[in-house]
Amino acid sequence: MAKLLLPPSSSPADADALLGAFLDHVSELGLSLYPAQEEAIFALLDERHVVLSTPTGSGKSLVAMALMYKALSQGKSAHYTCPVKALVNEKFFDLCRTFGPKNVGLQTGDASVNPSAPLICSTAEILSNQTLRGSRAPDCVVMDEFHYYGDRERGIAWQLPLIALPKTQFLLMSATLGDMSGIITRLEGLSGRQVVHVRGMQRPVPLTFSYREELIHEAVVDLVTRGRAPVYVVNFTQRAAAEQAQALTSLDFMSKEEKATLKGHLAKERFTSPYGKELLRFLRAGIGLHHAGLLPRYRRLVERLAQQGLLKVVSGTDTLGVGVNIPIRTVLFTQLCKYDGEKDTLLPARDFHQVAGRAGRKGFDDEGFVAALAPAHIVENRRLQDKAKTKKFTKRQPPKKGFVHWDQGTFERLIAAVPEPLASQFQVSHGLLLAVLQSEGTDPRRGAGYRRLLDLIAHCHDSDVLKRRHKRGAARMFRALCAAGLIELQRDERARNPYPVVHTDLQQDFSLNQTLGLYLVETLDLLDPGTETYAFDVLALVESILENPRTLLLAQLDRAKGERVAELKAEGVDYEARMQELEGMEWPKPNRDFIYETFNAFADRHPWVGQDNISPKGITRELLEQHGSFNDFVRSLGVARSEGVLLRYLTDSYKTLVQSVPRKHHTEPVEELALTLGAVVRTVDASLLEEWETLMDPEAAAARLAEGEALERAMAEATRNRNARRPLWEDPKALLVRVRTELHRLVSALARKDWEEALDALHQPETAETPWSALRLSEALAPFFAQYGTLLATPASRAPQNTTLRPLGDRSWEAVQRLCDPERHDDWALVARIELDPALRAGLPEDTPLITLDSIAGT
Repeated sequence: MAKLLLPPSSSPADADALLGAFLDHVSELGLSLYPAQEEAIFALLDERHVVLSTPTGSGKSLVAMALMYKALSQGKSAHYTCPVKALVNEKFFDLCRTFGPKNVGLQTGDASVNPSAPLICSTAEILSNQTLRGSRAPDCVVMDEFHYYGDRERGIAWQLPLIALPKTQFLLMSATLGDMSGIITRLEGLSGRQVVHVRGMQRPVPLTFSYREELIHEAVVDLVTRGRAPVYVVNFTQRAAAEQAQALTSLDFMSKEEKATLKGHLAKERFTSPYGKELLRFLRAGIGLHHAGLLPRYRRLVERLAQQGLLKVVSGTDTLGVGVNIPIRTVLFTQLCKYDGEKDTLLPARDFHQVAGRAGRKGFDDEGFVAALAPAHIVENRRLQDKAKTKKFTKRQPPKKGFVHWDQGTFERLIAAVPEPLASQFQVSHGLLLAVLQSEGTDPRRGAGYRRLLDLIAHCHDSDVLKRRHKRGAARMFRALCAAGLIELQRDERARNPYPVVHTDLQQDFSLNQTLGLYLVETLDLLDPGTETYAFDVLALVESILENPRTLLLAQLDRAKGERVAELKAEGVDYEARMQELEGMEWPKPNRDFIYETFNAFADRHPWVGQDNISPKGITRELLEQHGSFNDFVRSLGVARSEGVLLRYLTDSYKTLVQSVPRKHHTEPVEELALTLGAVVRTVDASLLEEWETLMDPEAAAARLAEGEALERAMAEATRNRNARRPLWEDPKALLVRVRTELHRLVSALARKDWEEALDALHQPETAETPWSALRLSEALAPFFAQYGTLLATPASRAPQNTTLRPLGDRSWEAVQRLCDPERHDDWALVARIELDPALRAGLPEDTPLITLDSIAGT
């Protein structure tokens, strides 16, 4: 295990001592600094800002480590931000190994580990939100992948810290920055601190480029045969990535020994979701799949296997282009164009270089390879032409619809092109305004919160014309929040004028991050809390302001059309009439008329709504009303390839329900709905904390205990149950919801006689004397099926009264789940135990089921 990099004994640590200790550490690692690294580190130790623009693999992380070490040694705080959670997690683990787990914390929105640590890893949005809310400003900030500053949707999160933290020292890093002169000038002017722009063109691992006029399977076989694996096959849609992985399984490029090694690693993993078996089939063939539609734990598994050299090919989208550290030797572009949200266009230079830079990693390769394939129809046409040289006419293969032409010249121009300049994406939103008004340390009597917003606008990186527009928009939004009752104007004898105060009834973490969050707040007052459907009516409003996950909505629509066609055929309706009716069908839109009417009235009162529109939908509602588990819902929609999209949407629904619905609307049914949704999300994917805890080296257990390991474990346990705010054994309602969620998944699997999933829904301790098996489950339920034929897994069968939870002792319970039959005798039940003793669950992933099945029998 590498020696930890800890502050030198001299106190206070001066720049020379820090530099010497850091260089010693670098030398112990067997590394030496490049000129660009030296220049950047010297500038940081001299308290200057640094913009580091060097190629991928040129050691930018080592420069960031130097800044974190400087902060730790000087008793200061430092923040390391990344654009995606996967990269945040990776940097977090790296920093834990370098500085020790007790000195490093993590905040991603999904998890919070050791948040009081001096060194914090987070997404850029977390730092941005903390900055707006007036949290303690970090002394140093590393902003990795800084080219996200120009991202249309997320760029503001990279700009806000620069304009809101004038006393903070910044390190801005990316391989594809382009012209930074405007940003540098503004940063110097606001902070009064010099900015050093360190550029470098030399890659430690040089790249070789090639344009290949061959089909993809030929190119992959050639690259693997020539020792150029792992090969990252770049696609620009999730569907294309999955189809390429499927097509490549017909190739056999792994030895028996490699297959056996890979099989051993895969035996330790759980592939429990509907898409898990498909992914497992790819992985057994040495092919990884990586895109945003996969569950996070599957993406992380692919990354780990690739890092261990166990995969020959990774078929993915450009999600691997944002800095995840996978040792890819060859990047293979299947095309040089992609859909930009409106139409297919040639790749921007920044996107091309960002993805191409993944090829060749220092310490793994001496050379990296970047290849681009010619359009498939051109390759096929040339082969047809070569085969038929004597014929006067040869039928040619046409390009696909919407084809954007590229050729070798396009490839060469992209290689030589400089990344486009970064454009400011600053904008004022209700969430930003509310966060500033709620910020800590501001005196509302002096209008400090609103004045702080005006300061942000004044210092933003936009033109004067846009700044005036931002001010007008901020005033308009402020009036709207006052009208909605979220902001109150108060007076007292110490204030000359009325001053704004955020309504005290709002929960501490209240937010309006969605564009139409204000519509949600205003319209909730129109609902009747006394109705039986109130909780689901609240959820319908929540879903209506979320972004449309088109994959899921189209799946709902396709399923509804299929069901309606079957009905119309049974009624004898002719084809044309059937098609005419299908044209007018929509995906499910609960409370559509109410939502459209109230939104039209809202838009009349708030013209600033502009192009934003409401979108009624019922994805989360359908899961909670009709299906017992995440897996059942995925199968019902047929969206196994996009189960990660569903998980993100459910997570967004949960966060909005908890954070953007004011406390006064959190009735008991709403709270139970939120707990149920949270339990579904947490039981699908919870792998992060498990990996963090494995960083605690068993060989250093005694030393860690002396340094406060108990506190670290307490933090980890609190994080596991962060949504319940208390450990499960102290929150009976949250425990019951979690147990019901697991029991419903088990019953659903038993109803389908899917014994494999049923076994996965159970916790079976290694010490179990008679573990359950498919045969044992089948035998136990055989009398039930012989008597009733069907085990019901309907919404009615999941009614709360069918589940009881009885305490047995300290952190121990018995759960009884009634089994429902078509004749409604309901005289069978499952009996399970729940043991929450930390000693019994030590080392288990958070998504390990709580329930241990004792018996299945008639009552």
